Amino acid sequence: MKVSDIRNREILRWYEEFNEPLFKYIFMMIQDYQQAEDLRHEVFLKAYVHYDSFRRQSNPKTWLYSIAHNITIDFIRKRKPILLLKEAFLFKKDPNPLPEDRIQMKESAYELYRALGAIKDSYREVIILRKIKEFSIEETAEILGWSDSKVKSTLFRAIPVLEKQLLKEGYLLEETI
Repeated sequence: MKVSDIRNREILRWYEEFNEPLFKYIFMMIQDYQQAEDLRHEVFLKAYVHYDSFRRQSNPKTWLYSIAHNITIDFIRKRKPILLLKEAFLFKKDPNPLPEDRIQMKESAYELYRALGAIKDSYREVIILRKIKEFSIEETAEILGWSDSKVKSTLFRAIPVLEKQLLKEGYLLEETI
């Protein structure tokens, strides 16, 4: 089998596995649906072009998120300020919530993502990766190009800032993030 065939199959497998989670990550960072789609495609294009640089010492998921992080940060630097989220992110708690519970979940998610959009980029990134995407400290450090201790200390500082932002906007916290 040719090397290009192996590359194509592996990239396709990665696309099938990580396409949607990467889109959601990028969307949470930039809060623009169309741009998030474009940036997601750019991630896989870069992965294809730089396939040979993937050292296989890390998980492909972590490598792809690192690419997504870099592409997203470049985009954010070029485009300020960040737009507010237009659609609410639904939490996966009850598979069949009552209509009034769905409304409450949408409102809570909107409040959270609105507050995330108002805090410092590094705080938003670490909260999204650690608390929403549930990456480990080591994976988050690899994605962001930080040390483990920087991830821990940034998250430690980010949570109170997010809580303060939520309170500032008049939202009461039911649970700690």
